[in-house]
Amino acid sequence: MTLREIRVVGDPVLRTPCDPIREITPGIRSLVEDLVETVDEDGRAGLAANQIGVSLRAFSYNLDEIGLGCILNPEIVELSEEVQDGEEGCLSVPELWFPRTRAAFARCIGTDVEGHEVELAGEGIVARLIQHEVDHLDGHLYIDGLERSVRKRALREIREKL
Repeated sequence: MTLREIRVVGDPVLRTPCDPIREITPGIRSLVEDLVETVDEDGRAGLAANQIGVSLRAFSYNLDEIGLGCILNPEIVELSEEVQDGEEGCLSVPELWFPRTRAAFARCIGTDVEGHEVELAGEGIVARLIQHEVDHLDGHLYIDGLERSVRKRALREIREKL
């Protein structure tokens, strides 16, 4: 297992939709181990594979509500119409937090490294994590969904910081 370097905004891998995982190979098992080890650091809630430079549909998570784990080929199957507002941050947009509206509830399905179906679902931070990480796998960053005035400020702060 290896603690992997996080790619930051500006790296093209973050803007590339990830490919599905078609077979559980030793390389995929190693990727899962790296994702889990890398997310298992203080202050980290989720990590998509492309954030460590691998353009495959997998993300790891580390929240008290759902534990520590990884999901392969996650697909969001349910979002509530009710929304939540809150500050959101990202390892790929380091040390910057901005208000982002998300669905209050989200549910996704995928598989674990053994090929068994996995479901992640919840409200609050769990819903935010699911949407945030699946966005990464689709080639989007959370700043893409900010309100226009907030997005302008965010892009300015990102340019100044990086």
